[in-house]
Amino acid sequence: MQPNSVPDASVAPNLRGGFVRVRGARENNLRNVDVDVPRDAIVAFTGVSGSGKSSLAFGTIFAEAQRRFFESVAPYARRLIQQGHTPHVDEITGLPPAVALQQRRGTPSSRSSVGTVTTLSNSLRMLFSRAGLYPADTAGRLESDSFSPNTAMGACPQCHGLGMAHTVTEASLVPDPSLSIRDGAIEAWPGAWQGKNLRDILIELGYDVDTPWRHLDRTTRDWILFTEEQPVVQVTPQRDRIAKPYQGRFWSAKSYVLHTLADSKSQSVRARVLRYVETGPCPLCGGAGLRPDALAVTFAGQNIAQLNSLPMSQLVGVLKSGADSSEVAGTITADLGRRIDVLLDLGLGYLSLGRPTPTLSPGEMQRLRIATQLRSGLFGVIYVLDEPSAGLHPADAEPLLVVLEQLKLSGNSVFVVEHNMQVVAQADWVIDVGPRAGEGGGVVLYSGPTAGLADVPASVTRDYLFPAHPSAPGAARILREPSDWLTLHGITRHNLRGLDAEFPLGVLTAVTGVSGSGKSTLVSQVLAEAVGERLHPGAEATPAEDDAADTAITAGEDDTEGTEARVEPDEGVTVEHIDGLDAVDRLVRVDQKPIGRTPRSNLATYTGLFDAVRVAFAATDAAKSRGFGAGRFSFNVVGGRCPTCLGEGSVAVGLLFLPGSYAPCPECRGSRYNPETLEVTYRGKTVADVLGLTVDAAAEFLVDVASAARSLATLREVGLGYLRLGQPATELSGGEAQRIKLATELQRARRGHTLYLLDEPTTGLHPADVELLLAQLNRLVDAGNTVVVVEHDMRVVAAADWVIDLGPSGGDAGGRIQVAGTPAHVAEHPTSATAPYLRAALPR
Repeated sequence: MQPNSVPDASVAPNLRGGFVRVRGARENNLRNVDVDVPRDAIVAFTGVSGSGKSSLAFGTIFAEAQRRFFESVAPYARRLIQQGHTPHVDEITGLPPAVALQQRRGTPSSRSSVGTVTTLSNSLRMLFSRAGLYPADTAGRLESDSFSPNTAMGACPQCHGLGMAHTVTEASLVPDPSLSIRDGAIEAWPGAWQGKNLRDILIELGYDVDTPWRHLDRTTRDWILFTEEQPVVQVTPQRDRIAKPYQGRFWSAKSYVLHTLADSKSQSVRARVLRYVETGPCPLCGGAGLRPDALAVTFAGQNIAQLNSLPMSQLVGVLKSGADSSEVAGTITADLGRRIDVLLDLGLGYLSLGRPTPTLSPGEMQRLRIATQLRSGLFGVIYVLDEPSAGLHPADAEPLLVVLEQLKLSGNSVFVVEHNMQVVAQADWVIDVGPRAGEGGGVVLYSGPTAGLADVPASVTRDYLFPAHPSAPGAARILREPSDWLTLHGITRHNLRGLDAEFPLGVLTAVTGVSGSGKSTLVSQVLAEAVGERLHPGAEATPAEDDAADTAITAGEDDTEGTEARVEPDEGVTVEHIDGLDAVDRLVRVDQKPIGRTPRSNLATYTGLFDAVRVAFAATDAAKSRGFGAGRFSFNVVGGRCPTCLGEGSVAVGLLFLPGSYAPCPECRGSRYNPETLEVTYRGKTVADVLGLTVDAAAEFLVDVASAARSLATLREVGLGYLRLGQPATELSGGEAQRIKLATELQRARRGHTLYLLDEPTTGLHPADVELLLAQLNRLVDAGNTVVVVEHDMRVVAAADWVIDLGPSGGDAGGRIQVAGTPAHVAEHPTSATAPYLRAALPR
């Protein structure tokens, strides 16, 4: 089939639902695409990362369906709904309503739980409200909100619904009573100036700060540590003739600690003061977070907190046992049972409704959202799913395929943007976009039944989908030998209980296991926090600032956002001791969080290469004659930027009864700079022109700018040559952000002994891009570093030197190391869920 051609419906005689016909799609990099997508089928959109498949599935088809829905809503009501954009497309016909299920990479709230995500908690609260057994002295039935710790009506008055109580004692605030206050006896106080301030206030109040703490009388000690008073005094610094007198307010150690926990936005500062707090279940609610009167109501002999703590596989039985207690109970429990059955079918029966979502793996969260959609009962809609297999072990992907088939059999269309060839192979239809990324993509190479893709030589996907075109990484590879071992003893966190784990140093290690088996807990939480704390004990790390100012955050600085790991201990982590830490000098986590929080942050500013670009412009004769320094060429600094849009390049346009939108700035026409700055050129291009270049084009244009050329070469090596230098960080996918961080790290002139941690780095990557990623990870290892990846992609696992497989299942049935060893050794393990899939991926 020719690129962008429209398929003949006769090639798919089993697809009788008609087609969604797209004509002239030009969203992002799509090149005037015409394509017909069958309804009532599972359709996989494939292609290398950045090829345009998401622009077609989400940016065009779903966006148009959403636009049409909003047009049916009353104009006033539209203002209350967050609306999407109008896609660049000539025409779409045959388009039913659509529902999107996209990847969510934000950090979930600690108050969010399995029950709230699936909305099962709503029904359970209604069950207790209307069918629960109340104590005899209860005045009347409670409202359903009274059974939620997230409402003012239901939250425990002592812990405010959190279930945990923070208490401070003299022993926690003053760990060494032999010290005086001047010598730091009150260790919980902040360091540096603020701590000295509190000490000097005590001196002005007449307290002895030089006597050992234990020799002070009880009344004095209690007032300093626990008073609620906050006296303000005139302070004259005792040992600093330069400092001027000032008005100082005293805070007791208890007040300082609890105030910091409640109000500080810095996770590192909060983690520091947690070390001086004794944390445990709230004594009033026992950790449930609910008021006593709500906890007094029972169903089937248990209160709602007890039911919330049960695995769903057990919860079903309890609900059935109380279903006959009343007609209302029978109705609600029957609905709960049907909805829970879907979660059991997806292998999530080990989860409890009260399990906080921050403790879930990405695969668990993905399946929860899919199960919720499956039970919605919609008919005749298009489900547009963004990598539904993301975060799933190959064994977990199989029940997912059953769920997708059920959605189709329920009369819906299922469009999936997918890189997992296990899922693509089961699709009824494939739309392959490419051939490359960015400006080199945007063309439909093939649209038709899955088997037909084997006859499309231009498709990169073909080589990974069909056995006739194998590409197995790691063939004829000599495994690297560990230079040392890092051993963690007595690990306790979530479903890891007293676990000992050995990580070889100087090699590439893959940590595997089914979703929920404890992989992310072991690596991204325990290993990161324990090693980070021991490398930098007690460090009060300041979170990296956004790089919008084009100043300190460069590739050579340790505070580059998202790379250098600055980890504080979590109160829920226990590691008895660590051996082998002397062989590790540095810890780096490379995750998929955004590289910036605003559109002002972009690839050029994050990697630091824009610094070199600005210096190159400042060195031109035109810039020198005008007195322009490098700062003049920053769009974030007054002087060079456009005064109308303040360097944004666009301005907000408010429309009555319609969603607000953005338009190019009428003054600078989107360039971000004022006319005087744009008069300066470097090799015929303005600084705005350079920001508009792709990485590939910039690598040729800036070949003489050494530091920029190094950054660009590394970005190309990780497969990001299609990105524009000025592309806003907010437009980048999680996979792209992770590879930018990795490229930034690869630029650093460091030698060995660094521990790199990556959690599912292949998420969002086409198999061809995975090979590029593997090459860069191997570069890090060959330089004497250690790389540990949590991974489900068996190609990556097969290419590792060492594998640690957790299991045997998820939740309480997991958290144990099933087998550890070389990929070939793990592949032969008789009970490992990973073994058969790894065996198939190993070269023969």
